[in-house]
Amino acid sequence: MERKKLGIVIFDQIEVLDFCGPFEVFSVTRLNEALRREEPSPFEILLIAQSDQPIITTGGMKVIPGITFEHCPPLDILVVPGGWGTRREMDNEVLISFVRRQANDVSTLASVCTGALILAKAGLLDGLKATTHWGALAMMRDLFPKVIVDADSNVVEQGKIISSAGISAGIDMALSVVSRYFGETIARATAKHMEYPFPESNARKISL
Repeated sequence: MERKKLGIVIFDQIEVLDFCGPFEVFSVTRLNEALRREEPSPFEILLIAQSDQPIITTGGMKVIPGITFEHCPPLDILVVPGGWGTRREMDNEVLISFVRRQANDVSTLASVCTGALILAKAGLLDGLKATTHWGALAMMRDLFPKVIVDADSNVVEQGKIISSAGISAGIDMALSVVSRYFGETIARATAKHMEYPFPESNARKISL
């Protein structure tokens, strides 16, 4: 099996479920459910940060990155999560440049929650529909007027770029990525393994 190399960007004050939700989806995906214990996920997941020092999440969890931006290998998929730290990281040219470079090469670029602000700051959402956490929709409209803000959808797919609403929506986004690469049957089996309801609707789950 040729595994897809998938990177998740992490940084201080990241929201835990923003990256752990998708990590769980990708790590438990299997192409053959009967061989779940014998075969690995078709995704090889890397946690990528600017340095190799532990990052501290919004809730205080310490996470050790697997690799740095500088040593990141070529990726198939890049996921940019959100959290309070995105307000600072929008002004971090090292991170913005890394995301912008990766966007040229990956086949899928995805964001969770306010991770969309990072993509927008990199100029990657100009002229595209995108969504983010309900509490940051107005911020996205104000800061990035070239982005077509979608307040109604849970996951927004625009070619190779996927954005998703707040926090738990990253799970739905990750399932859409599984569907994109391996089909809906595999994505449904992944959701079932997690005892998570497969998203039958793409409507935003929180009423605004």
